[in-house]
Amino acid sequence: MVDPDPQPADELKPTETTAPFPYESTARKHWLDELRRTADKLDQDHVSVGDLKLLTRAVKELRYAFKLFSAYRHRRKISVFGSARTPPDDPDFLASVEFGRLMAEKEWMVVTGAGNGIMEGAHIGAGPKLSMGVNIMLPFEQSANSVIAHDEKLVTLRYFFTRKLMFVKEVHAAAFFPGGFGTQDELFELLTLVQTGKRDLLPMVCVAHEGSDYWLDWERYVRRQLLDRKLISPEDLSLFYLAKSPADALDEIFRFYTVYHSSRYIRDKLVLRLNRAVSDELLDRLNQDFPDILDGGKIERVPTHPYEQDDEHTRHLPRLALRFDRRHTGRLRMLINVLNWELS
Repeated sequence: MVDPDPQPADELKPTETTAPFPYESTARKHWLDELRRTADKLDQDHVSVGDLKLLTRAVKELRYAFKLFSAYRHRRKISVFGSARTPPDDPDFLASVEFGRLMAEKEWMVVTGAGNGIMEGAHIGAGPKLSMGVNIMLPFEQSANSVIAHDEKLVTLRYFFTRKLMFVKEVHAAAFFPGGFGTQDELFELLTLVQTGKRDLLPMVCVAHEGSDYWLDWERYVRRQLLDRKLISPEDLSLFYLAKSPADALDEIFRFYTVYHSSRYIRDKLVLRLNRAVSDELLDRLNQDFPDILDGGKIERVPTHPYEQDDEHTRHLPRLALRFDRRHTGRLRMLINVLNWELS
C-alpha cells in the first residue's frame, strides 16, 4: 500500500471556535503527528541501522539549527559563500571584509560556512554580533574561524545537505565570492531552487574585487553552454546579478527590497507582500505585461489572509495575489523589478 501524501499545511482549515488565529497551533500539531507516524513506519519497514542513524542524526542537527535560527527569524540575513583557501592579503578577501562591513552597517546578519578565507573575511567585516556560522565536519580544511569559533550563533553539522538547507531556508539574500567546487555547487543549487519554485525569490549577487574576471568568465560559460543551447531560458539570467564591487552588490540587494517585502503560497495562489500599495494604473500594466506568468485568472489585490494574521511583522502590508506558473520564475523577478522601479 502506498503511503498517502501528507496534507499540505496550507490546506489545513482554521478552526473558528478555538482561537482568533488557530492556524499555527493546528498545523504544528498535524506535522508533529506526521513525524511520529513516520518514525513508527520506519520500525514497521525494518529500516537498516545505518539508515536510521542517518535519519536520526539529520533530524537532531536540524532541530538544533532551527532552534538556533528561530531567535533571529525576523532579522534580515544574507548567506555569503566563497573559498576557504583565499588568503587574507588576496583582493577578494579584502572585498569580502568590505561587503560584510556594508551589510552590518545596514544591520543585516551575515551567515557563512564559518570557515577561513572568504567566510572569515565576511565575518570580520560584519563583526561577532552580526555573524552566524553553519560549519561542517570535515577531515581537513574546515575549522571555525576566529570570529565565530566560540560564539553561540555557531552550529556545526555532519551532513552537507542539512547545512545547505540552513544556508537557504532562513536568509533573504545570497552573495557569492570566487571559490571552488563548493561555491559553484551552492550557486547552482540556489539558482535551481529558485528557478523551480522550491525557494522564493531572493537577490543573488556574484561579487569579487574590482577588475576581476572570475564572474565574467562564469557568465560567458552560462550564456554559451546553457542559454545558447536552450538549456535555460533568457529570463533565467535575471535570477543573478554580477556586481562591480561590494557597494554595487549592496545596492542590488536593497533595490530588490525597495517595494517587494516577501511572499508565500496560500492554497493555489502566490501572495506578494509589498512595502507600498499598487495603484490601479500599475496593476493594469502588470496584467498587460505579464500574462505569461499566470496559470489562469489575473493579478489582483487581496487582503491579509487569516493564515497570516498571527504574523505581526507582515499582516499590515499591502498584497498582490496571482495563480503563478512556476515555469516562469525569471519573469516573476522581472515583475518585482517593475514594482521596485515604479513605486520607489
